[in-house]
Amino acid sequence: MTKEDILQALREVHHPAKADRDIVEIGMVHDIEISDSKVVVTLAFPKRRDPLSEYLIGSARAALIRHLPSSVASEVKTVVVDDEKPKKKGLNLGLEQLAEVRHIVGIASGKGGVGKSTVAVNLACALARLGYRVGLADADVYGPSIPVMTGTEGAVPAAEPGAEEGQELIIPLEKFGVKWMSIGYFAERGQALIWRGPMACNALKQMILQVKWGPLDFLLIDMPPGTGDIHISLVQDIPMEGAVIVTTPQTVALADVEKGVNMFRNENVNRPIFGLVENMAWFTPEEHPDEKYYIFGRDGGADMARELGVDLLGRIPLVQGIRESGDAGEPAALGNRPDGLAFVELAGKLAEKLG
Repeated sequence: MTKEDILQALREVHHPAKADRDIVEIGMVHDIEISDSKVVVTLAFPKRRDPLSEYLIGSARAALIRHLPSSVASEVKTVVVDDEKPKKKGLNLGLEQLAEVRHIVGIASGKGGVGKSTVAVNLACALARLGYRVGLADADVYGPSIPVMTGTEGAVPAAEPGAEEGQELIIPLEKFGVKWMSIGYFAERGQALIWRGPMACNALKQMILQVKWGPLDFLLIDMPPGTGDIHISLVQDIPMEGAVIVTTPQTVALADVEKGVNMFRNENVNRPIFGLVENMAWFTPEEHPDEKYYIFGRDGGADMARELGVDLLGRIPLVQGIRESGDAGEPAALGNRPDGLAFVELAGKLAEKLG
């Protein structure tokens, strides 16, 4: 392996907040030492620590492991450099775009199929209905559903030049008083996003860090279901304040809720759980709004919230209109039916909890 081989491997590591340029191109590779049995790469960071430093170091390690022979060990070190040149405005692009966002809240679930995205979209609309400035980032990169649920499928967000040369800021779409951003706006209909973890994390950060959000009271992040590297990457690199967990009352869903809560409570993540939302809590026929049928079990979410020591923020009924509204791109939270008002009540409780 030559230094050029190592540099070629490191070109796979892109900096999400610097126009997605690779770390070789932006001059972060400070030194490369090669011996018969080991390769040591030193990355240079400015005195003001890059908020994506851990992600970049980890990605560089992964790139070396992929390209080096198994008999050769690798190490990634860091060095602090004192850059005396005038710094361009917007060097820390990602955090700069989040500077006017008051609360960043993750909407998560222990498993798929519990209506997490439905809750996220309707919660965003309900918060906007209460007068708050709201944005929603669709971080479910493998199943982006926000474009369909908001009636914005086929729309392509505009872009404008950023503060640094070669940078672009993505302008979120606005509808229902909410700013929307999703990887689904950049993929063809039906296109499968066949991405490994680091690539998905990279694209996701771009969907959040390079978006011109402007002043917001709430930025909701619709996270992928389960627990994994995307979740860890999000909470480490995005100043997420905490999370709301969505579940259904059935036992198989509740078993995964505990895993999701424990992930956020892990010492390496350490984010508060603002509360639990019990979705599909009961079925109510639209013709008989006073009737309740507990198809997936009764009070499962309330019992789990009590057991885990978190608040039950809301209980959303299973109503045919919620599905129809989502498919039609008109979220139920915009209306005054019982399902829409349940989301407004949920929004009020979350806003009150966060002050």
